[in-house]
Amino acid sequence: MRIILFDEPSIRQSLLPLTFTRPVAEIRVGILTIAEKWQHYTGEAVSYLTQPYLQAKYKLQHTDSNLYVNGAVCPSEELLSEIKALQPGEALYQNDLLLALHAGSEQLLQPEELAAYTSGKRSESSFAGTIIRDVWEIFVNNGQQIRRDFSLITKGRQSQPVNDKFTAVYGEENIFIEEGATIKAAILNAEGGPIYIGRDAQVQEGAIIRGPFALGEGSTVNMGGKMRGDTTIGPFSKVGGEISNSVIFGYSNKGHEGFLGNSVLGEWCNLGADTNTSNMKNNYAEVKIWNYAKGGFKGTGLQFCGLVMGDHSKCGINTMFNTGTVVGVSANIFGTGYPRNFVPSFSWGGASGFETYQLRKVYEVAEKVLERRNKKLDDTEKAILEEVFNQTKPYRVWDKKA
Repeated sequence: MRIILFDEPSIRQSLLPLTFTRPVAEIRVGILTIAEKWQHYTGEAVSYLTQPYLQAKYKLQHTDSNLYVNGAVCPSEELLSEIKALQPGEALYQNDLLLALHAGSEQLLQPEELAAYTSGKRSESSFAGTIIRDVWEIFVNNGQQIRRDFSLITKGRQSQPVNDKFTAVYGEENIFIEEGATIKAAILNAEGGPIYIGRDAQVQEGAIIRGPFALGEGSTVNMGGKMRGDTTIGPFSKVGGEISNSVIFGYSNKGHEGFLGNSVLGEWCNLGADTNTSNMKNNYAEVKIWNYAKGGFKGTGLQFCGLVMGDHSKCGINTMFNTGTVVGVSANIFGTGYPRNFVPSFSWGGASGFETYQLRKVYEVAEKVLERRNKKLDDTEKAILEEVFNQTKPYRVWDKKA
């Protein structure tokens, strides 16, 4: 049976700008991406039913027994049992949300086709776990998902020892260190939640880490970094300063002083030295953020919400982000003052105004950034960025005024 993780259309819209460049199931929450969680639970590879322009990178593979699963759903053993019980033509729902569809040998090629196909037998799921429906739910659920992923991927395995007499460790039974990781003269406090240190990761001198916390493969917490709980630093990222209840998907840097709180950064992002995010309004009111599905600002129901930044976006030194700021894909932000709290994709500028960040320049920067990680900006990646550039043109209002 082939599990195909599909993008539910309305959820995908609400998860923009993060899903401009990836399927919903490639969102990282906890230690793993949602797709990686399904791979661990099933022991099998997964494929994706996503937007046509993403399928060249995120492959769709059919067999004679195709099981379509909502890519926003974080798995559990109970849900997996319900899904495995489905017969061809049967669908599993939670209220009006499609969780899974057993399509048999039928090969569906668009996420929108699934709803039409599920006119047959349907059952109601008892699933009470995590479904990521909005961007802020990534950091809201991150601590819980770190705990679940920690149990999942460390079960029956032996952690590497700290091997540093100058590192203070609290709650050692809740710490797991992969091979090749190094920790020097740091403080690790896992009494309130687990700490996971990935393969070949580094925790440098003077760093303070409080769990739940996950540091991905090849990532670094710089000297003196203060990592508060419910935080995930994805693979091959470098972080410093103070980070609280935030998720960095991977290949992104916040290497210097400054505060990042209740935030989500995509891949290939860079925050300049002393960048700061506000995560609470001065009047303690509910935070509203830009929502692509609504086409306007939407209440989060939260008092704490910082920055959501799409892939390939950057900001200069001393950038200040207001509470509940959404930055699109490949934006380049610099200058004094607070930029607007919705920065469209491919924006170049800051508080004093924006112009369009042209694709030629975007490619030049991305090529240099990827080369530093021994990766190449190939034609597939360029085609994705070009498609996002065209899709997001209506948001760049200054183009209309030109």
